Amino acid sequence: MRHVPPPAHLAHLTVLLMSLSVTQGADWPQWRGIQRDGHAKGEQALSTLSAELTPSWRKSVGTGFAAPVVARDTLILLEEQGGREVAHAFKASDGSSLWTTPFAESFSDEWGIGPRSTPVMDGDRVYVQSCKGEFACLALQDGRPLWRTDFSKDFGVVFMGTKVQEGAAVRRGHNGSALIDEDRIVVPVGSTNGATLVCFNKLTGAMLWRSMNDESAYSSPILATLAGVPQVVAFTADALAGVNRSNGAVLWRVPIRSDAKRHALSPVVVGNDRVIVASHSFGMVCIRIEATGSTLRASTAWHNRTLKINLSTPTLAGEHLYGFTTGQDYACIRSEDGVVQWSQPGFGKGVKTDYA
Repeated sequence: MRHVPPPAHLAHLTVLLMSLSVTQGADWPQWRGIQRDGHAKGEQALSTLSAELTPSWRKSVGTGFAAPVVARDTLILLEEQGGREVAHAFKASDGSSLWTTPFAESFSDEWGIGPRSTPVMDGDRVYVQSCKGEFACLALQDGRPLWRTDFSKDFGVVFMGTKVQEGAAVRRGHNGSALIDEDRIVVPVGSTNGATLVCFNKLTGAMLWRSMNDESAYSSPILATLAGVPQVVAFTADALAGVNRSNGAVLWRVPIRSDAKRHALSPVVVGNDRVIVASHSFGMVCIRIEATGSTLRASTAWHNRTLKINLSTPTLAGEHLYGFTTGQDYACIRSEDGVVQWSQPGFGKGVKTDYA
């Protein structure tokens, strides 16, 4: 999710392969990588970086805030062109254009114009989502539309734009990225009429289940196994919750509200029983999930109100979280208790719109 103004250089797409071959190990097919945890798979860490990186290729593209994704030498980028949100496919190894498919009317506000939801690549398909809530499945080979759903027409979600002070996704755009779960895809629709999350058959678009009555925020759902129970974990505009992967039944729910319902971070799972989220309003909180008989119980493990992170989801490595915190600091946070282990100043501008 992105809703900050891009620097001028983001009007270009530059790929730095740095001598890495384009292999499945180097794929980054969805938001935050293969496992949605910010970790690259199948690559060794670089011990040093050259003072100057040489681009393999460079292309001019339209504006937008969605991260590009790549799999098997195909790179997908969402951009704005002539009043439309557009999916653009490139050959990752040389930057040659493969196809372009417009899929929705564009949306703009004071932060800028262009798509804000990172697409998802899966097999021979790619899934794209517009700011105003049009969701489409496209053929990866040629960009052909295969099926689509409209949050407004199909689920009664009215996109308000900037007319309202609160409203999360219906105010700034449906920015959360859909989640592949085996033969299903879970979409953060955000209907308060029983369809916060909607699960579809990823091939046919047939609806399999719908769950909860919250608006969507800007966060993307994840898969997790907590207290021994596989589930979808979602940070909505009103709560952090876990739902059954098969039928959408709510397993546990913790109400969490913030200014303008501005929940942008993806949930971060620690071990087999904890979930961490944060916002600029309430700081960082860790929720513990425990089994009590056949039910799951959620409780607060710790709460650090000073870690006011607005946009940038921290990455868990071992038992520590790494990422932006308050002001211009980059920090290491102990996941066990939320205590900052060290921080380094000089990152970002020290404002709520810092992201990485």
